[in-house]
Amino acid sequence: MKSKRQRVRQCKNLAKQHVDSPDEPAAPDGDSGFAEWAQITFILLHAELDKTLRETEAWFNDSLAIRDELNLDTTPDHTTLCRWEQKFDMRELRSLLRASAEQAGWTGEAAIDASGFQRDQTSYHYRNRTNYSLQTLKTTILVDMNTLAIKDVHYTTRKSWDGHIGMQVFRRNAEDLQTLTADSNYSWSDLRDECRAKSTRPLIKHKEHNGLKKAHNARMDEDLYHQRWMSETGFSLLKQDDGEKLRSRSWHGQFRELTRKCIVHNLSQAAS
Repeated sequence: MKSKRQRVRQCKNLAKQHVDSPDEPAAPDGDSGFAEWAQITFILLHAELDKTLRETEAWFNDSLAIRDELNLDTTPDHTTLCRWEQKFDMRELRSLLRASAEQAGWTGEAAIDASGFQRDQTSYHYRNRTNYSLQTLKTTILVDMNTLAIKDVHYTTRKSWDGHIGMQVFRRNAEDLQTLTADSNYSWSDLRDECRAKSTRPLIKHKEHNGLKKAHNARMDEDLYHQRWMSETGFSLLKQDDGEKLRSRSWHGQFRELTRKCIVHNLSQAAS
């Protein structure tokens, strides 16, 4: 963590924007309880650290910056932190992700792309019990081509087609998109029509099966389309410090873990 106090303050401010009682003390019931905004702050800091729960507990205990910034005498133990991470579901995390993207600077010119994260941390017993075999979590991000802010994410453990995923992500964010760029894996006439119906310019490469498709690609704004590489940069930044492996063992825990990492990524972009 480059600046402990700055990152704690960023996480705290974002959390306070999300809750109904932002003026509540961090520990309103003394040592046995923490305010909701403090809970969110701690789980985001855990995503930033990318340590085990026990290592994170030790880091919290040694961090004067956290206690001073949050006005706390003590920090939560690893079991409490684990419970909090299960408490906040994807609906709330998506709301935090959108808010953090606005802080990082959302211009509406976005790219969509997918990459994989390794699920090796998942136990062999759990894999057998839940009957899944895919060792990577397919992750699709919607990233601003100007600011690298991640506005939305989609996860799947199945072999889903990119066109259907792209449609789902677009529909959730149509009001905030001026341009949507994607490679030919997302080439689907229904997606292009949906973009135009919502006043979004689709820059989606056609699969060049014939001369007409090649002509469509030739007329595309190459300068703007080539900014699509920013989505790859977004993935590179997500994997740069933490690698491709996920710590959570369950699929829903992995979804939440990566979403928290995307929120912290946006806070980093906002601070840069």
